[in-house]
Amino acid sequence: MTDPVYLDNAATTPLDPRVLEAMLPHLGGRRGNPSSLHAFGDSAREGLEEARAGVASLIGASPGEIVFTSGGTESDDLAVLGLARSAGPDKRHAVVSCVEHAAVREATKRLQSEGFEVSWIGVDEDGLVDPAEFAASLRRDTVLAAVMWANNEVGTVEPVLELADICAAKDVPFHADAVQAAGRVPIDVSETPVSTLALSGHKLYGPQGIGALYVREGVSLEPIVYGGGQEKGLRSGTENVVGIVGLGTAARLAREEMDDRVTHERELRDRIMAGVEEIPDVLVNGHRGRRLSNNVHLTVSGVQAESLVLFLDSLGYAVGSGSACSSGGHKASPVLLAMGLPEREAFSVVRITVGKDNTLEEVDDFLEAFSTAVAQLRELSPLYAG
Repeated sequence: MTDPVYLDNAATTPLDPRVLEAMLPHLGGRRGNPSSLHAFGDSAREGLEEARAGVASLIGASPGEIVFTSGGTESDDLAVLGLARSAGPDKRHAVVSCVEHAAVREATKRLQSEGFEVSWIGVDEDGLVDPAEFAASLRRDTVLAAVMWANNEVGTVEPVLELADICAAKDVPFHADAVQAAGRVPIDVSETPVSTLALSGHKLYGPQGIGALYVREGVSLEPIVYGGGQEKGLRSGTENVVGIVGLGTAARLAREEMDDRVTHERELRDRIMAGVEEIPDVLVNGHRGRRLSNNVHLTVSGVQAESLVLFLDSLGYAVGSGSACSSGGHKASPVLLAMGLPEREAFSVVRITVGKDNTLEEVDDFLEAFSTAVAQLRELSPLYAG
């Protein structure tokens, strides 16, 4: 049997062997606490700061503006809750898009439970926020606005530069979840006035359980984790040195190889999109042009998503049925509903996300398997009349 083909890179990416190689010394003889004063502590601290510089270089930041966290969810939580809670009592309003990752969405709901008012901004059928509607929603008491750089489900890339400029002109802090965008979309915080920006290691061929939050110099955050004051007091607790080293290496490689990776992914993505659109009643969701290089999100009429994912898995192909953080539930995706998909169709979607290590041969074989799976499942489906 041939090895399974992994096409779920939006959920998590494989660990790059070069990242693992950089991590291994910090699991062995160089293991130390970066807060310690001895040589082992020095080694750990050196690895930590080198990684901080690597992450900063990916997004055009200064190393001192990078705070390490446990992942994208914690970074989003720290940004949303931290920005809101650090403001004065006269700032009790937030503006958040309806297509945010669950981390931002649930943190915002927490703010609502604390008495904050929230304006939820809708999107068009492609998942795009309207800058005019966004601007009109900002008020004198707006404590923060949040719109993700690129959607984790359908792959639409939002007009973040324009939205951040709008917020900067009105002196409103702006948070961007860039977990899916980093490494695939050029990001330069010296040109895009975001206040905070979230990253995650395992979307960059780095390890799971590590992330970072960019905090622009001068931006005030209330911590959500308290303790010994590590990470400038914004994220107390002994740093996960081995994970941080992995993230730093992955970020450096992503910056160096971004153009080649994106070109390769886009070729595979477009090949899949062209192939699946030859199948009747298969529609691509998300914006066709403003789209992540690796994302193909499909509505497959007459087929339950879970059945299709499991069928493809049995044929040796791993794909996703939506956001990996919520696909285990049995509720329609808020992102798809916000884009206007009927609730019934929202249960008939799959997400195919290629990566830097996938090949054209794998994609061509997948298209054959996909066509077979869809045809056989439709034969069994009372929902499909095509």
